[in-house]
Amino acid sequence: MAAPVPPGAPRPGSNTAQPPPPNYIPNIRGTPEALADNMQNLNLNRPPMTSNPVSRPPPFGQPPPFSSSAPSPGIPGSSPPFSRPGPPPGAVVRPAGPPTGPPFSTVPPNVAPGRPTGPLPGQPPSFVSRPPPNSLPPSSSSAFGASPVSGAPPPGPISSLAPPPPTLGGRPGPSPSPFISPPISTPPVLPPTSASGNLMSNGPPVFSAGPMPGPQRFPVSSVPQHSVGPPPTMRAPPGPPVQPQPPYPNVTQGIMQPPSSPFGAPTWQMQSQQVAPPPPVPGPSQGPRMFGMQPPLPNQSMTTTISPAVGQTGAPMAGPSKIDPNQIPRPTPGSSVILHDTRQGNQATIPPPATSDFIVRDTGNCSPRYMKSTINQIPFTADLLTTSGMQLAMLVQPLALPHPSEEPIQVVDFGESGPVRCSRCKAYINPFMKFIDQGRRFICNLCGFSDETPRDYHCNLGPDGRRRDADERPELCRGTVEFVATKEFMVRDPMPAVYFFLIDVSMNAVQTGATAAACSAITRVIKDKDLPEGPRTLVGVATFDSTIHFYNLKRALQQPLMLIVPDVQDVYTPLQTDVIVPLSECRQHLELLLESIPTMFQNNRTSESAFGAAIKAAFLAMKDTGGKLLVFQSVLPSIGIGALSAREAEGRTNISAGEKEAHKLLQPADKAFKELAVEFAEYQTYVDIASISAIPRTTGGQVYYYYPFSALSDTAKLYNDLRWNITRPQGFEAVMRVRCSQGIQVQEYYGNFCKRIPTDVDLPGIDCDKTFMVTLKHDDKLQDGSECAIQCALLYTTVYGQRRIRVITLSLPVTSMLSNLFRAADLDTQFCCFLKQAASEIPSKPLPLVREQVTNLCINALFSYRKFCATVSSSGQLILPEALKLLPLYTLALTKSTGLRTEGKIDERSFWINYVSSISAPLAIPLVYPRMMAIHDLDSKEDDDSVIPPFLPLSSEHISDDGIYLLENGHDCLIYVGDSVNPDIVQKLFGVATVDKVPTLFVLQQYDNPLSKKLNEVVNEIRRQRCSYFRFKLCRKGDPSGMLFFSYMIEDKSAGGFSYVEFLIHVHRQIQNKMSS
Repeated sequence: MAAPVPPGAPRPGSNTAQPPPPNYIPNIRGTPEALADNMQNLNLNRPPMTSNPVSRPPPFGQPPPFSSSAPSPGIPGSSPPFSRPGPPPGAVVRPAGPPTGPPFSTVPPNVAPGRPTGPLPGQPPSFVSRPPPNSLPPSSSSAFGASPVSGAPPPGPISSLAPPPPTLGGRPGPSPSPFISPPISTPPVLPPTSASGNLMSNGPPVFSAGPMPGPQRFPVSSVPQHSVGPPPTMRAPPGPPVQPQPPYPNVTQGIMQPPSSPFGAPTWQMQSQQVAPPPPVPGPSQGPRMFGMQPPLPNQSMTTTISPAVGQTGAPMAGPSKIDPNQIPRPTPGSSVILHDTRQGNQATIPPPATSDFIVRDTGNCSPRYMKSTINQIPFTADLLTTSGMQLAMLVQPLALPHPSEEPIQVVDFGESGPVRCSRCKAYINPFMKFIDQGRRFICNLCGFSDETPRDYHCNLGPDGRRRDADERPELCRGTVEFVATKEFMVRDPMPAVYFFLIDVSMNAVQTGATAAACSAITRVIKDKDLPEGPRTLVGVATFDSTIHFYNLKRALQQPLMLIVPDVQDVYTPLQTDVIVPLSECRQHLELLLESIPTMFQNNRTSESAFGAAIKAAFLAMKDTGGKLLVFQSVLPSIGIGALSAREAEGRTNISAGEKEAHKLLQPADKAFKELAVEFAEYQTYVDIASISAIPRTTGGQVYYYYPFSALSDTAKLYNDLRWNITRPQGFEAVMRVRCSQGIQVQEYYGNFCKRIPTDVDLPGIDCDKTFMVTLKHDDKLQDGSECAIQCALLYTTVYGQRRIRVITLSLPVTSMLSNLFRAADLDTQFCCFLKQAASEIPSKPLPLVREQVTNLCINALFSYRKFCATVSSSGQLILPEALKLLPLYTLALTKSTGLRTEGKIDERSFWINYVSSISAPLAIPLVYPRMMAIHDLDSKEDDDSVIPPFLPLSSEHISDDGIYLLENGHDCLIYVGDSVNPDIVQKLFGVATVDKVPTLFVLQQYDNPLSKKLNEVVNEIRRQRCSYFRFKLCRKGDPSGMLFFSYMIEDKSAGGFSYVEFLIHVHRQIQNKMSS
């Protein structure tokens, strides 16, 4: 038996008692081995200490380690739960591959699972048992990047993602709820609403239109916890299954934050749980109605009213503005952690804000981390959707990282027969399929077709019409589940994991230090054993300037052998079987080669780059197996296949090309790269490169942009980006499809993928950071009061060669009331969709037109609410729906963002477009509306529950000349120093008497004083939250760096845009014009 795990115990692998990791300063300290050792807490700016000996968690797709005395039945390759991304600890030992014995947590669906021998003391029974010690990975922190296209070349290297490795997978059989800790009171169970028809659903019944319950919040209690014994054993009962109890009964529950979590120790304040508002009831003095909608009750906060300085006709009123800048809507981040049940009382619940800290309990619908809708109720006709002015779309992040305290996704093996599916639409079994005829048949919740239940899957129904084993089977009570794929889902056997590194050794790359930084980063990844261990992992290395250099790494050779390909027009791969070899057989040769490359090319005077020919040759080497190609490039491709010119420089000399048609500079200049991209996708080759974006966007890759490259400040970021790119949860050879209920269909997909047929998207590579937008449209009228389901299925191969199908299901109510749509609107998701659509339009339309379209999207939604939902009020008031009250602010921020500003480099705009194409909702908001905080007085503020100080509005009115301010957008961190700052504060933070001695790009140090230590704590916490190892830029008033900082002051009036107050007045005027027309 596995050792007992007491509730709230530290996650195995966490080392809260260990000293902090060392700091790494490239080219200053001579111990680069210390970089990111034990950075699970991302304390990257502290003085050097001993490294942490804790073992690293297994990578994505690999089962967790087990005690030899506690084998667990299951399926080979079932993976452990994945944690937040972050740098892994140093000195690790990783298993050579997936265990050959039965894995940890798989639920065999062909045998009725038995109940545990007894529930844990004080805990509700469930179908998942708690894992043994050391089976959970330590938490960590992620990062990511983006890139440019053909334009002025970035003189920096380019790599892949940032911090280290989490893991994903199923947990073992039945377990208590993951929410264990101080007791809380659960709300009373609401009576289910009546479903349409006489059929009883296996999942929660359909519910009628009305307000949806909000997220549950819970208080912290100091009640001591009881020890928990070993996990309950699971065995199939000899007789028929016993009526199971629900996995979350009304018992006292609580939650404890794991100490190793990147979210920090459980020091937050909890808010008391909120009860969902009652359904709206018509009252007197109602506004105009539309489609039978009802305005909210007076005590329901559904509107925000602003009184702009405009007259009845919409013209500005004379005199000063009447709007108080301190009263207009702004983000108000909460300090509490939200416990979110995806369904309550048989109703879908509205997800918490994407930028909040929340923990999800899957009670039928999928977690909003995996899939969420712009509107949490579905309009019953296309006309109602059009009237609302909003769009219906889904954000899908199939491999998203869960919170460390959340229950891991269960892996279910149906054996040779495969998962149960609808024979008509091929939808997968899910909690909302209805079983009838004593369980002998089931009705698909997507297409309505009635199917026979497979004999080995049959189970009798209980008095409530649900299967008696519904709560025992993950696929019948969880919105997200993973199935083991059968042979019918495999075109070929899973290929080995191939990692091919392509390094630029041209003169510019060598002189800027980019080549040395790339080789150092790869060497550290190899030495730290961040690549999956075992014979399935293959590697290859090539370098390029005006020619291509492959390297034979066979063990039989005394040293690596260089093989030169001089023809860059008709490229080929010499000795294909020798340039990609198992890592276990070439580790010594590979490390020797990477250490030698910077020296070999230190006197290189070749400035040309045969980039296109190099990736074509690498592709030929990987063609048979597929894999991941990581390219480090420094200069513009100038010779051979796909040679480009500096089009931005040419455009500045041509008014037509540089100004009137500037957007054309964002389009690929040569079709060669697009053709290469399609070919790469066809052969399952995944690419991460820096300045040519067509290839990674088509293959599911990502672009990174380091401009200008600094060997001092970017070496650490490059290493962390590469490490996270390799170790994050990911899959290969993936195919994704989204299915919808009758009456709704998929309109378009947005993201990084290749699409050959309208219904599917091909993903040679996919990882936990990739998000896709799926727009939906009506093809028929839906039934008011019913439910509409959306199901995403992702077929992929883990890094250890296991073929899996991840099924994500979301069921939302259908409504005929317009007010319900605005009450159920999701601001973060809607804005993220605005952002992605704007990014897709930028390369083909002039920027002023794109800005106008974005503004109109905001105005149309607010106009619809004002006309049809708001109660009668003065025309001088701007009325905003409560759920969308920040939409004008975020829209203004988007129009002033890097991608939509007229000024700026073309490559920076291209980087922004590619970064946005796969961004998730939690990162989309700070990208356009960053967080700003004062850091000059951190040591004088009282200690509170939040490490991060209060945020300041993005207005120059809140910036003083004697202050120092930090601004972060999830990718970069700017520190602005005023002209009149106390020199003592500068000395404490930067270690110098005057800020003039600090370079623009610098490495943040930690000094022995409270202010410096507090600043490092703040920075490390931001890195945990953003999952990004950003670099620092110092900004001073009066120079370009200061202009960059003030360009983020969204609320200020700029040369090409409104102030926030002016924009609200503009929106109000446009709404009034529409009302009067």
